[in-house]
Amino acid sequence: MKKLLQFLRDNAANERKPLNLIRNEANSEATLYIYDVIDAWWGVSASQIAPTIAALDPSTTLHLRINSPGGDVFEGRAIRTAIQQFKGKTIAHIDGLAASAATSIADAADEVEITQGGFYMIHNGWTYAMGNKSELAKTVELLAKVDASIIADYTTRTGKTSVEIAAWMDAETWFSADEAVANGFATRLAALPDKTENHAQAKTWNLTAYDKAPKALLEAKPPEPAPDYEAQRALNERRLRLLQNA
Repeated sequence: MKKLLQFLRDNAANERKPLNLIRNEANSEATLYIYDVIDAWWGVSASQIAPTIAALDPSTTLHLRINSPGGDVFEGRAIRTAIQQFKGKTIAHIDGLAASAATSIADAADEVEITQGGFYMIHNGWTYAMGNKSELAKTVELLAKVDASIIADYTTRTGKTSVEIAAWMDAETWFSADEAVANGFATRLAALPDKTENHAQAKTWNLTAYDKAPKALLEAKPPEPAPDYEAQRALNERRLRLLQNA
């Protein structure tokens, strides 16, 4: 319970990119940004995404741009279903981080690209529970079923055995971009042309709720904004005037 509440609380105040569907009618393409926690209350929800996808023409190629630390497994499952039910082509682009439930969303796409420097993390499901031994045993049984369904998804995508996938999930495994491609979770590395803006913000997420988050992601801070020299000069001039009039 502590981990789940910490995860949601720490990321709830994170500055988010709105869930914008950007259409390119000329090329029959649409881009949907999922740059948030996967949660109906704290982040992006299936009730937002599913109708948006369902309204697209089947001739559209849907690009899903993902940068998410994960969240609610059932909310992620509903988003996954909406993607799978879309009749058009779907391409997931992992712009920074796809962790936990966000990997289920990426995995639903026909193709998965991951940017160099991005991460892909899989682990066992979390929950919290109260009750007697019989009630807690039912919770354990439910978690086992949830993990089994996730393992089945990953084995279909990667061709790995369920034993291999289960071991990675047990260990909370963080795959680099190259490792994600090598193990079949991603189709290819993203080819970014020079001067293309990189929208990835993976290093701004608070990942301390995870046991094995890479040190680089835990310690890195968002880049400092470029200095505004004009504003600083104006401030210095005002200070100088105040000193002259003192």
